[in-house]
Amino acid sequence: MTNPTEPAGVFVEIPDGDVDWRFERTFLESNWTCIWGRGCLGILDRPAPELQQGCCSIGAELDGPEDAMTVSAYAATLDPALWQFHGAVDDHDVFADATRTSTKVVDGACIFLNRPGFTGGPGCALHLAALAADESPIDWKPSVCSQLPIRVDWAVQPDGRETATVRRWSRADWGKEGETMAWCCTDEPEPYVGDRAVIESLADELAVIAGDEVVVELRRRLDRAAPSSD
Repeated sequence: MTNPTEPAGVFVEIPDGDVDWRFERTFLESNWTCIWGRGCLGILDRPAPELQQGCCSIGAELDGPEDAMTVSAYAATLDPALWQFHGAVDDHDVFADATRTSTKVVDGACIFLNRPGFTGGPGCALHLAALAADESPIDWKPSVCSQLPIRVDWAVQPDGRETATVRRWSRADWGKEGETMAWCCTDEPEPYVGDRAVIESLADELAVIAGDEVVVELRRRLDRAAPSSD
């Protein structure tokens, strides 16, 4: 697998309609995996693996009204047995305020985050409920949560075409909060312990972002570029 400490910047470029997709090859070929609850130090200003908050210490930023509507609709179906903070829903629903641009923070973390010791299980209540319904958590969760640690940077070119750069999140992407975070999982070696490359383990998430056809072509190009084992 690709060395996770290799500098980013090598991209696989795939045009599709009016969008030019650029994928960070180094990350897609790495064996990064989420280690929430298995050594993740969280994004607070101190290492706090015992809290099992991961990147949920702040409310999830929502990707527009449709994203907010989806989260609200699924939240309304949640069984309180799977959602520790269901009682924190108020006039703003599950959102921080009337703008519905982020989820509410309750007791230092996202309203959907069940804490260690909760009888319904720790972790995202939306994620747990989706699994219980035998559905994909990708469909239930805010888009930023289901895509992390993948980030997409959009830019409009002079000719009107859009460029979408698909890469790993970095500390700088968290803004001022990133300056004080104890760690950023994509910058550290601990999460690079998965048994598959990211192009395989996060294939469903990539397909939601770029579409099945683009991901098929991406996999073909990465396979073609892979060194021979002979």
